[in-house]
Amino acid sequence: MKRTGGELIVEALKANGVKRLSCVPGESFLAVLDALHDSEIEVMVCRQEGGAAMIADAWGRLTGEPGICMVTRGPGATNATAGLHIARQDSIPMILFIGQVQRDAREREAFQEVEFRRALTEYAKWVGEIEDASRIPEFVTRAFTLATSGRPGPVVLSLPEDMLRDEVEAPRARRYARVEAHPGRSQVDDFYIRLLKAERPMMILGGTRWDADAFADIATFAQRFNLPVGCSFRRQMLFDHLHPCYAGDIGVGINPELAREIKESDLLILLGGRMSEMPSSGYTLIDIPYPQQQLVHIHPDPSELGRVYRPDLAITASPEDFVAALADLEAPGEARWAERTQRMHQSYLAWSTPPTSGPGDVHMGPIMAWLEENTRGDTIFTNGAGNYAVWQHRYHRFRQFNTQVAPTSGSMGYSLPAAVAAKALFPEREVICFAGDGCFLMHGQEFATAMRYKLPFITLVVNNGMYGTIRMHQEREYPGRVSGTGLTNPDFAALARAYGGHGETVERTEEFAAAFERARASGKPSIIDIKLDPEAITPTRTLSEIAQTRSR
Repeated sequence: MKRTGGELIVEALKANGVKRLSCVPGESFLAVLDALHDSEIEVMVCRQEGGAAMIADAWGRLTGEPGICMVTRGPGATNATAGLHIARQDSIPMILFIGQVQRDAREREAFQEVEFRRALTEYAKWVGEIEDASRIPEFVTRAFTLATSGRPGPVVLSLPEDMLRDEVEAPRARRYARVEAHPGRSQVDDFYIRLLKAERPMMILGGTRWDADAFADIATFAQRFNLPVGCSFRRQMLFDHLHPCYAGDIGVGINPELAREIKESDLLILLGGRMSEMPSSGYTLIDIPYPQQQLVHIHPDPSELGRVYRPDLAITASPEDFVAALADLEAPGEARWAERTQRMHQSYLAWSTPPTSGPGDVHMGPIMAWLEENTRGDTIFTNGAGNYAVWQHRYHRFRQFNTQVAPTSGSMGYSLPAAVAAKALFPEREVICFAGDGCFLMHGQEFATAMRYKLPFITLVVNNGMYGTIRMHQEREYPGRVSGTGLTNPDFAALARAYGGHGETVERTEEFAAAFERARASGKPSIIDIKLDPEAITPTRTLSEIAQTRSR
């Protein structure tokens, strides 16, 4: 039976287990939209392609299956590159379908024409274009396989408009098969011997390809071996922060005591992550290319092993498969490093206890303490980029898997689309979106998407009237010379109400608890505008103190 290219795309998505996709509609893929009309696949209509791509990224991040996004050619596709870049740097499976100009108009700079196979290669693992509708099952299967295998990441498929209207014979699509790499027995034995010989071992968890079983199993392994464990930048939900082996997060503004322990380790185990610029404190924690510590690096993509750091033992395996292989290892009777592990956990607990005061009338420390006491362990926290995120990263103690949705790429505007995705996936769980005032307005239009689909999460806009991170760096490097970092903001609470949501304004610390409870009780998407003094730029130093340090 002949089907149109649009019907074959939808058929292939369904065969590969897709239940939902995000999009901003365009005339270039009307044939796909028409085929979706009779499909069980949920279509989430978004307000800007960057937001739509970030929603797809968050779906991929939370499920391990490719998030699907559809946009139109030209400006639609270039808008979506913000989400593509996040998925690429964060190793998130995602497939971006782009409607393309018709085939007989190519290479004429037709309306909104872009040659995506040239333009997007830095953003994706593979950029393909389907010129023959009968090859749609082949291309889509390859896209799913590439997006999920090895180091996961985004894949782009370009769809010429006229190809989608062609009626062709094609094989029925089948579900893709993810390519796996399992650790060898000799490698696990080698790892075990190195661990037993170590005096000061340390394990750092990161990357993707984790699941709930691996989360539980690595905690059990750490407990049996009394092994100190840290989590890489914005991968904090990979380990229970109140587990006695948890040593802290290895990211921006690392606990100095933890940084020292990493540098003094004699065995460093990197499991799943790449230890890139942010978790490595600007590539200063580990020497390149030859670390001072003995290094065991486990990663699902062999091309990442030895790329930056030369490991003493390199193992190609996903975290879930490697952790499963550790179950049979016999723990030592009493680990030599047990006291060190306990000391590192106590240091983390002290480091993650929020301050009780600060400059201005609103203090984020007590607000974080209230959230810790009044939210459940399965609450999902999202954030974008900015100094405001430090309050969450340092003072929220993650307890469960899949409770953090945050870009390691440091992309502003991510938190609200991510919250849309998280609440759509887990309607029974509370979702709290952290955003700065600058961060929120980059993709705040997706609050309309939250309203359309009745997704009642709570957004905390930490509002200090400036691009705070850049201002901090500006005061440090050019004190007193403010340029390009001031902001003029709307009334964020009134903005929420204008969309039909719930809005609150907090101008004093003691107002927060009641405002949050009212937002929670409203059953609507909500915004709480937290008026933070610009001086409260970090938990430990004011803006003026940073400027004065440089002036001296």
